[in-house]
Amino acid sequence: MSPIQPMQRTNIATGTPWEPIVGYSRLVRVGPHVFVTGTTATIAGGSHVGDGDAYAQAAQAIQNIAKVLEEAGASLRDVVRTRIYVLDIQRDWQSVARAHREAAAASQQQEAAAQESALQQAASLHGAPSPRPRGPPG
Repeated sequence: MSPIQPMQRTNIATGTPWEPIVGYSRLVRVGPHVFVTGTTATIAGGSHVGDGDAYAQAAQAIQNIAKVLEEAGASLRDVVRTRIYVLDIQRDWQSVARAHREAAAASQQQEAAAQESALQQAASLHGAPSPRPRGPPG
């Protein structure tokens, strides 16, 4: 029996200050599979946008996800499932749903939303997409 050959692995970080502290990458691609970690409305330097505005936070988080997917040779059209966590689902679900719908309209992915009281107040939205497998990296 021949040994299993390791798949090529690519890690993509976004430069947020906590990635090296925690020890994670925003995106990991192993072979044709792409995994994106939870993403918030973070901008360069680690600050957040959209305080108190769930739509602005969702739109920024989705932009962050789109950027890292592009670096891996994928796009939002490749996402098959998202998980969205918000601090107050009653207050924020419609705004978050609008941003999600605008970004995901072409792919009609699966989606789940949940209220998560343990999220930091400054980051009241947290999204984690699951892109579909792609061919080998170019």
